[in-house]
Formats: sequence, C-alpha cells, structure tokens
Amino acid sequence: MIGTNLFICILLLIFTIIIKLYNKRPKSNLPPSPSSFPIIGHLHLLKQPLHQTLLSLSHKFGPVMLLRFGVRRVVVVTSPSIVEECFTKTNDIILANRPFLPSARYFNYDYTSMGTAPYGALWRTIRRVAATDLLSTTSLDTTTHLREHEVKLMCTQISKSSMQQVDLKSWFRELLNNITTMAIIGKRYHGDDISDQKQSSTFQELMGELFRLLHKPQFGDFVPILRWVGFGGVEKKMIDLMKRVDEFLEEVIDERRRIGSCDSGIMVDKLLALQEKEPELYTGQIIKGFILSMLVAGTETPYLTLEWCMALLLNNPNAMEVIKNEIDSHVGSERMLQESDLDKLSYLQNVIKEGLRLYPTLPLLLPREASEDITIGGYFVPRGTMLMVNAWAIQRDPILWDEPNKFMPERFDSIGDQDKYKMLAFSMGRRGCPGTNLGYRILGLALGSLIQAFEWEKIDVEEIEMSAFYGMSMAKLQPLQALCKPRPNMITHFVE
Repeated sequence: MIGTNLFICILLLIFTIIIKLYNKRPKSNLPPSPSSFPIIGHLHLLKQPLHQTLLSLSHKFGPVMLLRFGVRRVVVVTSPSIVEECFTKTNDIILANRPFLPSARYFNYDYTSMGTAPYGALWRTIRRVAATDLLSTTSLDTTTHLREHEVKLMCTQISKSSMQQVDLKSWFRELLNNITTMAIIGKRYHGDDISDQKQSSTFQELMGELFRLLHKPQFGDFVPILRWVGFGGVEKKMIDLMKRVDEFLEEVIDERRRIGSCDSGIMVDKLLALQEKEPELYTGQIIKGFILSMLVAGTETPYLTLEWCMALLLNNPNAMEVIKNEIDSHVGSERMLQESDLDKLSYLQNVIKEGLRLYPTLPLLLPREASEDITIGGYFVPRGTMLMVNAWAIQRDPILWDEPNKFMPERFDSIGDQDKYKMLAFSMGRRGCPGTNLGYRILGLALGSLIQAFEWEKIDVEEIEMSAFYGMSMAKLQPLQALCKPRPNMITHFVE
C-alpha cells in the first residue's frame, strides 16, 4: 500500500512539473480564461449539456475563450466572424489537423482514417478519393436506386402498422444502417431480407459496442494519469473491441475481393480497384479505416436528424401540410418520391435545414488543432491548442437569427451564401463533411417519402417532448413514436 501511494505521488509530482513547463510560454494576449485548478484545469466546469455550459462561459469571457482540459489548451469560438477567420485561407490550413487524442487512435487505425489523419499527403489522397470517387454527384447518382429501394421498403413495412404506434427511431436507425452498409459493403444487416444472419448479428453487436464506447467521456485524453492507471477500463475495452472490428472488416473485404465486381458501385469494390493500381498507397489499413469512418459517420448522425425533423413536424402540423402539398404538386401520387425531385421541393429542404439549425447532432464541431502559432480574433493562440466551435450557440444566437428558438423553416428563403458561417451543421473548410450532398439526399428522400405516403398524428394531444440526451452526439431523449395511416391514393405502392 505504501509503495502504491508513493508511486501515485511521484506521478502527480511529475505531472505537475509537466503542466508548469507546458504553461511556461509567454501569456501575453492569450484569450480570456476562467480561473483553473492544477492538473484538471477547467474540467470541473464542464457540465452537461456541454454546449450550453460553454455558451454561458462565453457570455462572461467573450466569443474567443481559452480553457484548459487537463494538459490541453482549448480555444472555444462562438462567433460566425471568428469561424470565418478560422476556416478560410491560411488559417484553415493551420487549423486543418485533428488533435491526437489517445482514444481516437484505436477506432481510426492509428490516425490514418479520413476523420483523424493529420493534414498532409495521406489526408489529401483520402479526401480526394472520397470527394471524387465515392461521394461525388456522379458516384451518388449510380447508387440512387439503393437509397430509394431502402426508403420504399421502410414505407412498405410501416404501412402494415396502420393507426398503431410506430417506433420511428428504430425505423430511422434501421434505414440508415441499411443504406450505409448497402452502399459500402453491398449487404443489408437489419430487418428482413438478410443474406447472412451470422454476419448481420456480428455487425450489429460490434457497432452497438462501438457507439456505446464513443459516447463515453474520455477523460484520459486530457489527464494522462487516468490512462496510466487504467481509469474506467475504457482503453482496454477499445483495444479488445477494435481487434474484433478489424477481423470483421477483413472478412468483409475478403468476401468482396472474391466476388470481384469492380463496376458494382459498391464502395469497397472501388477501394479494392484503387488498391490494385496503387497497392503501396491504398493499404489494407487505409481501406479498413475508410470503411469504418463511413459506417460511423453515415449511420448515427442522419438518423438522429431524421428523428428531430419528424418530431418538429409532428409538433407543427401546418408545416407538414405545406410539405405534403408541395410534394403532391411536383410529384403527385402516381409514383414514389425520387431523389431527382428534391431540388423542386424548397420547403422540404428548408425544414431539414431548420431541423439541423435547432438540433445539430454535433452541437460542438469536431475539434481541430493548431499546427503552429496563430492569431484568432486578435488573440495569440499557441501551437498545439485545440479549437472547438460551438455550432449550437451560433445557430441559436438571437443577434444572428430572428426568434432563434422558434421553428421557422421559411427563414431559409432569405439565407444566402453570405450567411454560411452561421449555419454549421456540416462544418466548414478543409475538414468540412465530404458527405454533405449525400446527407441532404437521404434526409430529403426519407422525410419526404414518409409525408407523401402517410397521414401522421401525435400519440397524445400534448406537444412531443424535445429534451435531448448528450454523448458524442445530441440525440432525442425520448424515442419518437407516432400514429400513421397510408394515404388512400398511395396504398397501391405498398402492395407486395
């Protein structure tokens, strides 16, 4: 016992010396900052919901605020003009790195995935492949039929639940999982028509565990001593889970390699074709990192957004009626809504944007890190500082938005390119989401099809509760349920 206590005391002493050396730089003109404690910095101030806590602090310390999360400096930004300064021209390059958080290493193949790779040749190659070969308009057009088929399957299944409670959260989760895995792997792992039950069960188990771990706070990223003593056992769980995830991805890749279909439009097939041409660049690790990144990014965020948008429409039936009339006018009832119709449905697009504004699933944009000293908002920000953008605060700022807490889709009729830095749902700059186009396609097709096909009602007369649960993302606390019945002129589309 004495030896253990002595060891911990020595570690604390070393840790305190490291912090003092880390903070020894000149402190002139650093951003305003609250008082902090040794070792933990400002971690004691960080209460959930974190984005609201940070907004409260910014009211006192300003739109550029310096915090310390354990050993890491963090600058928090809550102003669109500062966001523009950060994400344009030279500053965007300096802030193009992701912080090397220890917990991010395990699920991102040692920082070689698109989301975590440092800015440089590797990242530019991965980003180019995503933008031109996988997520370009041309590539998305080749897989339109997959998304339309999955949405119709969902509507067909829901039509069997006429005037019964429909668990929309579960349907949205299943829809996005199937759309994503069909596009990436060429298989459905949820619902009916599953070709490989064993692989499906493995996939669901692995992804469920992965998201549970991602939603856990990783204090060891900021206070290394917690990692050294194995606090919470989270790191070990990540390592063990990643071994199983890696085995699963190897199995999937080997299976697609045996099929050998280079013109299928399936993402893995495209990556394997690139590997044949440049094996030293498109290694197995790079391909697996790519697949895992797309599985994570392509499932949770879109289905949570669908749930928020549908809840808003159930609480605002007049807006749902406007969408219904818009679809009836431009599409009719002779066929189901298609992705090619979406550009004509401006009010539907406005509703999606308003849902993203009010309930961004990532209220704090994924953090970036300064690769060199930089000036932000007139303040000196040292190299290695993390940058966090409070998108939720900007998107509900009463100075920027009329009645910011009110659901008003029509506000986007007058929003132009000059306002882009106050709407940050898909981030900005070099690290902005490459799947923005795909995201809007899926959201528009799914939401529009449900409104075209069914009459919807709330279960109770009271408004649907809009409280949130906070983890890695912002989810609706109470899973969304509603009543529906097929519209008479749409029933024939669901006859099997």
